[in-house]
Amino acid sequence: MFEQRRPGAVLFDRDGTLIRDVPYNGDPARVQPMPGALEALSRLRRADLPVAVVTNQSGVAKGLITADEMEQVNARVEELLGPFDAWAICVHDDIDGCTCRKPAPGLLIRAAAVLDVSPRECVMVGDIGRDMEAARAAGARGILVPTEQTLRAEIEQAPELADDLLDVAERLLREVDAAPAPVAVGGSAWSRALGWSRW
Repeated sequence: MFEQRRPGAVLFDRDGTLIRDVPYNGDPARVQPMPGALEALSRLRRADLPVAVVTNQSGVAKGLITADEMEQVNARVEELLGPFDAWAICVHDDIDGCTCRKPAPGLLIRAAAVLDVSPRECVMVGDIGRDMEAARAAGARGILVPTEQTLRAEIEQAPELADDLLDVAERLLREVDAAPAPVAVGGSAWSRALGWSRW
C-alpha cells in the first residue's frame, strides 16, 4: 500500500468516476453524476482539500466530439458537482505519443503544479488501471473505485481499493484529522486553471 500522508489535493478521473461513463459524450444532457459524488466532493471541499479533474478525452483527436462540446460537458459537470480547483485534460489519442494521456503522468503533474502541491501529495481517484498507472508514474497515491467496466486484473493490481466515492472521502478525511496541519508558506493558496491546454 502507498505510504499514507496528509493529502495535499485529490485528483479525480471524470468518466466512470465522477460521472457515468458515456463513451465520447458531447451532450451535456447526458451527464449523470456517480452515486455519492456530490456529497463526497462537498465534504472534501469543506475540509479545504483542493479537488481537480484529470481526464483523457481522445474523442476530440478522433473527431467524434468537438472541443466546444467537451467544454459544454465539463461545464455541466461543474453545474452538478460544483467547481473544481483545476482541470487537466488530454485531447490526444494513443497514437499521438503525448506525455499527458494517462497512463502517462503528465496530467497529474500539470494538475499538481496548478494547485501548488507536489504530485507525491496528491491522491488520484479513478475507475480503471490507466488511472492507477498514471498515479504510480507521477509518484501519487492511487485509489481505485471499481465499476462494472473495471477489469478483474485492474482490481487485483490496484494499490488501494474503495467501495465508492464516499468511502474515499471518509478515508481521506480521517487522515486529514489525524495529521498535523501544514505550515502555510507564501500568501496564496491554490490557483484555478482556466480552460485547458493541448499538450
